[in-house]
Amino acid sequence: MAFGSATPRALDVGCGRNKRPGALGIDSNPGATADVRADVDRGGLPFRSGVFDACYLIHVIEHVADAIATLEEVHRVTRPGGAVIVETPHYTDFSSFCDPTHRRHLNSFSFRCFTEEGGFSYYTQRRMREKRVRVKLLRLWRLLGFEFAVNRSRVFRKFWEHYLCFVVRGKAMTFEFEVLKQSRAAVLSSEKCN
Repeated sequence: MAFGSATPRALDVGCGRNKRPGALGIDSNPGATADVRADVDRGGLPFRSGVFDACYLIHVIEHVADAIATLEEVHRVTRPGGAVIVETPHYTDFSSFCDPTHRRHLNSFSFRCFTEEGGFSYYTQRRMREKRVRVKLLRLWRLLGFEFAVNRSRVFRKFWEHYLCFVVRGKAMTFEFEVLKQSRAAVLSSEKCN
């Protein structure tokens, strides 16, 4: 699939039957409307490094065998400054546990190992800047204003995750990251220092 120079190059990983318009779709399921048939769990993504402006993983990350390896591959194929958008159920939602193909159950801080402030940077060397996290709550809690509060303040979101989320239950989360990459010279310099 060719993209015009004015059109952003986007990759829809695990596109299923709802491939994003204008994106290149990749999926392992033969019933999917994918442009490329490949399994990210078996050898990664069949693309050169840094070729996509944006990569979408919409209700995919909870299905993969290794979430960190999958996001590292997505980071690899996304250009510096490009966007990675991940959507997944919150672990307190019914949908997180009713699908037997879900391998993991996540919260709004699950991808901290990719960010500088995460504190778990030893899990991966890939870095992304968290641009936005949006949590959707069940309708009752949205109407009562909890969704607004959770999304307005990172401090309140952390309080909600620690103390309230099993009562004020989440539904889904959307993460938007900016891909950060070191220059080749910086990587070689840091390797020499170690």
